[in-house]
Amino acid sequence: MQSEEGTIRSTAADGMTLFTRRWLPDEGRPLRAHIAVIHGYGEHSGRYEPFAAWMTARGYAVHACDLRGHGHSPGKRGHVDRWRDFFGDTEALLASIRARYGDEPLVLVGHSMGGLIVLGYALEKGEGLLGVAASGPALMQGRGVPPLLFALAKALAVIAPRLQLDSRLDADGLSRNREVVRAYVQDPLVHSLGTTRMAVEMDREMKRVLAEAGRWPADLPLLILHGGDDHFAPPEGSARFFEAVAARDKRRIVYPGFYHEVFNEIGREQSLQALSDWIAEHLPS
Repeated sequence: MQSEEGTIRSTAADGMTLFTRRWLPDEGRPLRAHIAVIHGYGEHSGRYEPFAAWMTARGYAVHACDLRGHGHSPGKRGHVDRWRDFFGDTEALLASIRARYGDEPLVLVGHSMGGLIVLGYALEKGEGLLGVAASGPALMQGRGVPPLLFALAKALAVIAPRLQLDSRLDADGLSRNREVVRAYVQDPLVHSLGTTRMAVEMDREMKRVLAEAGRWPADLPLLILHGGDDHFAPPEGSARFFEAVAARDKRRIVYPGFYHEVFNEIGREQSLQALSDWIAEHLPS
């Protein structure tokens, strides 16, 4: 596959410049569709290179950005002033793809916190997308962050919204693949920091997305992939969301024994194949 790096400007009010990565199929391979990836809390777009290798081999281009406060992008680590700033980051990524490739088929994919972002974004701005897919979407508080730490963050958010706390994320819960966990722990661009404002904004958005799931666009295909043993983002959250969605075309797959990162798990071929097949099913004939 071919890879490129660049930058985009978020459509959020601050117009923050964000770091981007793009992976394209090798020359000579037909380009079937585009996948825009929104990463999870504390990680960055570079962790999706193995995902991109799988998808580009099947004719899909993969585009990703480092969200504000993550990876190579600027901003206080693990901080957002308003949750909707993440929508501005997402919108900028989608706009950059459309500016370069026009109306070619475009799928929005989000993982974990990124899953929460793409579901919330699509509730308001899903038009023009071929479909939306979320892996391990963060729709309920899991066991990844100690409850007392989360309660402390909420209590301090009013007086110290930019105060950083360490979530003490237990990386062992990401995947049963020890190489994935080791690489995550040693990755200098990964962090476990979050501000008190971020904790409050994320909690508020979880509740909003679950409450408004019934507003999902009827003609927007939805795919949810979830690990059955995901302790960071309990599968019960995506089950509640899925049941409330009134879309005609929706699918939810739970993988027994899988931990949080279904695309990095032992047996990852199952989830990757499910996503690539789902996209292929929805391509224009």
